[in-house]
Amino acid sequence: MDGIQELRAKYLSQVASAEGAEALESVRLAALGKKGEISLKMRELGKMSPEERQIAGPALNGLKSEIDAALKARKAAMDDAALDERLKAEWLDVTLPGRARAKGTIHPISQVTEECAAIFADMGFRVAEGPQIETDWYNFDALNIAPEHPARQEHDTFFMHRAEGDNRPPHVLRTHTSPVQIRALQDQGAPIRVIAPGRVYRMDMDVTHTPMFHQIEGLAIDKDISMANLKWVLEEFFSAYFGTKVKTRFRASHFPFTEPSAEVDIQCSWVGGQLRVGEGDGWMEVLGSGMVHPNVLRDGGIDPEVWQGFAFGMGIDRMAMLKYGIPDLRAFFESDLRWLRHYGFSALQAPTIHAG
Repeated sequence: MDGIQELRAKYLSQVASAEGAEALESVRLAALGKKGEISLKMRELGKMSPEERQIAGPALNGLKSEIDAALKARKAAMDDAALDERLKAEWLDVTLPGRARAKGTIHPISQVTEECAAIFADMGFRVAEGPQIETDWYNFDALNIAPEHPARQEHDTFFMHRAEGDNRPPHVLRTHTSPVQIRALQDQGAPIRVIAPGRVYRMDMDVTHTPMFHQIEGLAIDKDISMANLKWVLEEFFSAYFGTKVKTRFRASHFPFTEPSAEVDIQCSWVGGQLRVGEGDGWMEVLGSGMVHPNVLRDGGIDPEVWQGFAFGMGIDRMAMLKYGIPDLRAFFESDLRWLRHYGFSALQAPTIHAG
């Protein structure tokens, strides 16, 4: 077929000299478009004799493939040139130092306290607070703890020094946050739903105990509250806190301020030395609970013939250890910067119900 060499030279020259994507597309259409010269030549094959078609067909297909390959190569070269120009314009020295990470982190105790508060707030509990130095009456008597109770002994409680002639009632560093419940009842009355997180103090020090630690206690008072409501609240809390469905088991116990009283266990298992909450056939004790004793209601100014409710208390430090795999309670208070950086939380990691 005449003109194949001329077409090859013509379009290869135009492809090489094309400037920009639009010019290259114009060359493609002129050569390989529906009405392009090479496409029209391909249509003429049907009018040829078999002998002519046998010669012209491969020549035209070869020309078409060669022009198509030249077009693609030219486009790739244009793209590479454009990328080079962009990189020059957007140049960045990657050897420059990165942004410094904020030095401070949120302590695990603060983070877990916020997590617990967010979960209980979703169930209608508000946060109540009280003084860390309490009178003997609020810390013990109002909670139905008798004068001969072992918790009053000096080996367990920090009693404040009283000068000679000081007639004020004895004061202690609170041994639990339960006094906050009495103050909340006196201030607000019933019905009421509160949690009381905060520091508490007891004379003990080992891997699982420190002289100062953190508790969160809950109180709900209404006219028809039962242990069933307590079980539902705790199972909802544990499921939200650990991010999985958690079953609970109640075991009969005794606390002066609740009747009946129960120790609460959560379902768990140990796999390869790792604790997994919410699965398996094991149980772990995590908190104490029960129905508020009538004497405690009376001390809070509430009529036990009309109102009833439940209370519970757990250690925030222990909940942090269970969730985040922290082996030693004492590390919370040793101010080791390496530990704090490892277990600390970013200020942007604010706990929420929907995000965890």
